[in-house]
Amino acid sequence: MPKTSARWLSQEQQLVWRSYLDAVAKIDRHLDDRLRPFGLDLGEYEILVRLSESEGRQMRMSDLAAAARQSRSRLTHTVTRMERKGLILRTPCPDDRRGVVAELTEAGLDLLRDAAPEHVASVRDVFIDAVEPSDFAALGRAMAAVNAVTH
Repeated sequence: MPKTSARWLSQEQQLVWRSYLDAVAKIDRHLDDRLRPFGLDLGEYEILVRLSESEGRQMRMSDLAAAARQSRSRLTHTVTRMERKGLILRTPCPDDRRGVVAELTEAGLDLLRDAAPEHVASVRDVFIDAVEPSDFAALGRAMAAVNAVTH
């Protein structure tokens, strides 16, 4: 690998970056802990939400992986587990025989409805209510800027 001159982070930038990483880990742990009584983790909850919001409560697996921010292999493993629980049903894609569609079952929708109030409360507890409104707005602008960068 060729040597390049790195643009090292300043001490302040390093502190903010590490604070961000620590906060994301704390938030994820908190949300997972609060979903555990429902037999879900945060990744599974996100899959249920994405399917519930999609037309016909179904999505191609490749689209679901992108929407849920999971690799295709991780999504396949997770959906297999959720299918065994009766939360999701997989069927061949009617438009493309190579594709697979994941569909939210009534049991999956019921579980989502049961878990959603606790999840929203936990998001408020660990994040929304912990941040000053002006900081929250600034964070929203910062995350929009990050999401706008294409690489």
